[in-house]
Amino acid sequence: MLTRLRIQNYALIRELDVDLSPGFSIITGETGAGKSILLGALSLILGQRADSSVLNDKSVKCVVEASFRVDGLGLEELFLSNDLDFDDFAIFRREINPAGKSRAFINDSPVMLKVMQDIGFRLIDIHSQNQNLEINDQTFQMMVVDICAGNQEDLLLYKGRFSEYKKLASELREAELVNEKSKADLDYYQFQFDQLHKALLVEGEQEELEKELELLTHAEEIKSGLSNVSELLNGDDSSALNQTKTAIGLITKMIHFLPDAQGFAQRLESLHVDLKDIAQEVAWIEEKVEFDPERIRTINERLDVIYSLQQKHHVQSVNELIQLRDSFETKIVAVSMNEEEIVRLIQLKELKYAEVEAFAQGLSSRRNSIAGEVEARVLKQLFLLGMPNSKFKVDISPIPLPGTHGMDTVSFLFTANKNGALCEISKVASGGEMSRLMLAIKALISRSKALPTIVFDEIDSGVSGEIADRMGIILKEISSDMQVINITHLPQIAARGDHHYLVYKQDSAVDTTTLLRRLTKTERIEELAKMLSGENITPAAMLNAEELLK
Repeated sequence: MLTRLRIQNYALIRELDVDLSPGFSIITGETGAGKSILLGALSLILGQRADSSVLNDKSVKCVVEASFRVDGLGLEELFLSNDLDFDDFAIFRREINPAGKSRAFINDSPVMLKVMQDIGFRLIDIHSQNQNLEINDQTFQMMVVDICAGNQEDLLLYKGRFSEYKKLASELREAELVNEKSKADLDYYQFQFDQLHKALLVEGEQEELEKELELLTHAEEIKSGLSNVSELLNGDDSSALNQTKTAIGLITKMIHFLPDAQGFAQRLESLHVDLKDIAQEVAWIEEKVEFDPERIRTINERLDVIYSLQQKHHVQSVNELIQLRDSFETKIVAVSMNEEEIVRLIQLKELKYAEVEAFAQGLSSRRNSIAGEVEARVLKQLFLLGMPNSKFKVDISPIPLPGTHGMDTVSFLFTANKNGALCEISKVASGGEMSRLMLAIKALISRSKALPTIVFDEIDSGVSGEIADRMGIILKEISSDMQVINITHLPQIAARGDHHYLVYKQDSAVDTTTLLRRLTKTERIEELAKMLSGENITPAAMLNAEELLK
């Protein structure tokens, strides 16, 4: 339950600090006194967005803080999952600085607004006047039926599986689109791959072939040149080898009397050996080199294939052609793998659909089983609220494909008249009838929803007299299971409260501020009398107020 509300520098509120009690609390005040400001501040600590426009004094920050008693509500896991300390009390705080920057805290730990909203949703329900329109919303109607049917946990499990199903369906669609495009390109990929694969490309072969072709093309010139070299090195008596050998003999004779002769002789011996080796290699190569027209033709044909492929694919080397061939092969394999993936996704999607369908059927079964009880309980409340001729129906219709809430649609049909035809609520209900119908539904779900606190903002709009008194009785009954805070203009409802708070304005020399205080018994009588007779309180109004409180 909400135990304390502290507000600083919010709209017309300069400073407000109020303790709240369990049971049924009433808030009254003149129109424009600031009751809506209180709700706005309370909405802030439940995650509503705001900016610096809410600041009373633009030079200092706005602070809204609320304390909730949270023990026994089963929120430990929710707190721990958000790295928050859990205690019997939870303190929610919002701060908005003059620059408009907002910060949120729970138990002094900074949190995202989403976390504040998620936890706040489990602590308090604020029903403002415009929320009467929610009763026309099929999502709200579905929620009411699910709460009464006890579907909350199974609905969460269903939504998880439905989300997984939708994700699989999306992945399957994407895979099928990729497959369609890939299949359209597959013939092209296969043709290109086959052509490159048939070429039997070998890394570095182009360079080797071009070198061999150069050699064969100049074979006669090479052979002639090598023959001449061989003759010069090892031919007649004047050849290099013979001349070197003669020089070795001459220099050797000088060794005994020329100190440098030994070195010259050794160097000439080394030169002779090198020339001899060169002569042998030249002769071997000369013998090996042959003009081979057939081999030249073969090489040219092979190079023509390579050059043609390079020109076609706009590349410069065999290595690049090999990379292209491998990339086409990868794309062909990917098409095959994608088809396997499609088969896998179809199987998974079918399995997940079966799970979704099973959960949806469970939800539908419980909804249909509780529909009659929901109708009866709402009609009972409407009878107490002075609408004895009302008819109310929960229409549950199956849908062919699963949706966010299962495989049903829920629609509330209503008429307040004995002979009236059941229609959508928005088409047949007046403002007062809609308020009473919403109260009947809120009373229906308040226990099932297990909320500790509910705030009603003038849910009694459009009613008066005996009906207002009956509304007060219902609100009082709701407060036996939870904390109820009700903003009202009706004395019949205000008198039913366990606690009574007054919202009022106070003027100073420089500004006007909104204040809130808890009334004593005497002050309650005066406030009720004022609500009955206006500013000029009559003795009869005072007596009537005392009777109402009794």
